[in-house]
Amino acid sequence: MLQQTQVATVIPYFHRFLDRFPTVADLAKADEQQVLRLWQGLGYYSRARNLRAAAVCIIRDHGGNIPENCHELLQLPGVGRYTAGAIASIAFDRRAPILDGNVQRVLCRLDGIEADPRQRDVQKLLWQRAEEILPKARVGDFNSALMELGATVCTPRAPRCDQCPMRRGCHAAAAGLQEQIPVRKKSATTPLLLRHTYCIKRNNHWLIEQRPSTGRWAGMWQFLTVDAPSHGAHAALPIKTTQPTAIGTITHALTHRRYEFHVFLCETSDGKDMRSPRQWSTLRQLDRLPLPQPHVKIARMLRHL
Repeated sequence: MLQQTQVATVIPYFHRFLDRFPTVADLAKADEQQVLRLWQGLGYYSRARNLRAAAVCIIRDHGGNIPENCHELLQLPGVGRYTAGAIASIAFDRRAPILDGNVQRVLCRLDGIEADPRQRDVQKLLWQRAEEILPKARVGDFNSALMELGATVCTPRAPRCDQCPMRRGCHAAAAGLQEQIPVRKKSATTPLLLRHTYCIKRNNHWLIEQRPSTGRWAGMWQFLTVDAPSHGAHAALPIKTTQPTAIGTITHALTHRRYEFHVFLCETSDGKDMRSPRQWSTLRQLDRLPLPQPHVKIARMLRHL
């Protein structure tokens, strides 16, 4: 959960998740839809699917015990070098380095590395340095402290160098370059994607569809959504409805793109049932299904109508 999400945001999700899945075995037996529903709002939903898949591997291949070394941890779905090092060092006190954004920034400033830390050769150097500075004991505490130093003192902007226990050995601070190191990524134009979402109502039920099993928001449920037609007309709907009426716009920003959902309301008296991946659902039933955050907001909008 802490990958790509702030601690303050994670805490309530963490408690709800452990209440529902107190053991690895409970998570391994869980339905993916249940897992996605509890993850709803955290984003990057592949993490939730990988977490469940990793639990299945731990039960099947490791007798229910989480591996203690990086080599075996790296075989688990969704576990990369940083996560493996964090688990091995913090949970099992193995001598394993970590390199997240906070640690990367601390090391660049300590060593005065002015090159772009995203470059492959610089990444290799930083992993090497992260391993070289590991102590012989309490490695987990050291790695935790290194991450905390970057998160609270050696911050991206306005670092608190006067409070830093490493300031005497910091090349960036000595040269007055702490604000320039590490080099910042140039901001790129974020594309805006336009969508039309149709909320089709029949006898207090709404037509929803399940997204494909791969790609963004995979396996989650949404109101009928299509690319916004370039000519301004409405999309062809799978059922005969009243004329769609605009009821609002929802915006949603991700790391590399922005979405704008133009939401329309329409009704139908057509009694035909829908086949998978579509079905009829009440708003109350939607509370049990995993929805992308824009569609959570759309459901809230419908409740207020």
